[in-house]
Amino acid sequence: MHYFGLEITTTSKAKNRLVQQASTDEQLIKMWLHSKAASTQKAYAREAELFIQFVGKSLQLITIADIQDYVDEQEGKAPATVARSLNAIKSLCSFGQRIGYLPFNIAAPERAPRIKNTTAERILTREEVESMIVSAPSGRDLTILLVLYTAAPRVSELCRLKWRDVRPAGVSGQITIFGKGGKTRTVLIPQSTWEALKLLKKPNALPDDPVFLSQKGGHMSTSQVWRIVKEAGERAGITEEVSPHWLRHCNASHSLDAGAPLHLVQQTLGHSSAATTSKYLHARPNDSSGMYLGI
Repeated sequence: MHYFGLEITTTSKAKNRLVQQASTDEQLIKMWLHSKAASTQKAYAREAELFIQFVGKSLQLITIADIQDYVDEQEGKAPATVARSLNAIKSLCSFGQRIGYLPFNIAAPERAPRIKNTTAERILTREEVESMIVSAPSGRDLTILLVLYTAAPRVSELCRLKWRDVRPAGVSGQITIFGKGGKTRTVLIPQSTWEALKLLKKPNALPDDPVFLSQKGGHMSTSQVWRIVKEAGERAGITEEVSPHWLRHCNASHSLDAGAPLHLVQQTLGHSSAATTSKYLHARPNDSSGMYLGI
């Protein structure tokens, strides 16, 4: 090899060390999980543990038959559960190949089961969302609902917000969200949400203080936010168990219904592909061929 005109020789052992950066399954899994979100680390670590327990051997010895047997073992489970498990294994094997721990991605040929798009089942009406907001106690809980609906952050993104992420923008405000995949997006918020955030901010709040405080003074946990949203749904008389992500779905669907451009909704939600955002168009159609049949 040549670097800046200097010839550098490498032995075959040194080359192997450069390529294969893990020597055990445990090291591989630790490296694989390293840059993932905390919630993803927990879920993926569990999936990897279950798979290794099932096959009873090193990942370097597994075959496609082992993976297929593992998938068959989960017969009867929901397709989404099977898909999540298999996708975790495929991700692990792909990473193992990239760093030289596995000779090739043995899981690549196996396809996850197709999952029914149930987005439409998790989109509330505007009236239902407004009822949740109106019935919420003023202060923190009300502001959480407003931010979830109008800025559409994921619950983990909301919990990580600091006051340095919240800034004025004209007569309203904006929120900078550090999101999935290490991507940052800045979202304009309506005046109602901006005013609620200003009321929530204490005079002595520092830039790195959490926007939404737990009882101990740190960032709120995602489970706390889930409880707040669930209780808001119950107060509004909604029979389904509403989660924070439902309000994200509602933002997308309601804004598209109101004429918002698809690319703008995509940017607000932080989707990497417009195809992901377009599912909301199909979830709440405004028209269909059957409407023209005269029946």
